[in-house]
Amino acid sequence: MRGAMTRIRRKASAVAAATATLAVVLAGCGGDGESGEGGSESKSSAAPSSSGQKSEDSAPGEKEESQGQTLATIKGSNGVEVAINSATREAGGFVTVKGVVTNGSNQAFSADGWQGAEQELMNNHASVAGASLVDQQGKKRYLILRDTDGKCLCTRFVGGIQAGVSAPFFAQFPAPPAETTEVDFQIPTMPTATIKISG
Repeated sequence: MRGAMTRIRRKASAVAAATATLAVVLAGCGGDGESGEGGSESKSSAAPSSSGQKSEDSAPGEKEESQGQTLATIKGSNGVEVAINSATREAGGFVTVKGVVTNGSNQAFSADGWQGAEQELMNNHASVAGASLVDQQGKKRYLILRDTDGKCLCTRFVGGIQAGVSAPFFAQFPAPPAETTEVDFQIPTMPTATIKISG
């Protein structure tokens, strides 16, 4: 009888050990599943980076779209050309002008003088900080917007624009009255161009 009990106990121990082993294996499988979910979370958390990349990828598309529509072209005497692709009235009460600067000269272009003569904007080197919009109808000039440190809300060409290179730019201005649909876009040292505001 005692021998039979011992055999039963051994069998019970073996079953318990097998059950424990199976539990460990299942837990391991579950861990892999969690790891897989972790990987998908990692991909998910990488989504903003991916969307950021999408934004970069979409830039050429925007450039192609911009190249398809040119509101005005300004040619400087030094081989530099400014193409204005859009002037959009934004909901916040300002106008955003976008375009492309092409350096057609044989030397680097640092946009000397483009920051304008206004004292507050003098430190905005290599930028279009001196640009302005002129409403001929309303007889009013709109200077570029700037932050509390006097930095223009515009593109800065860090390091300048190398010879034969094109660089996109933007500049933001207070919006003229809604009835004003045309303005003159002016950059110091460059001719004036009349552009249409959309939006």
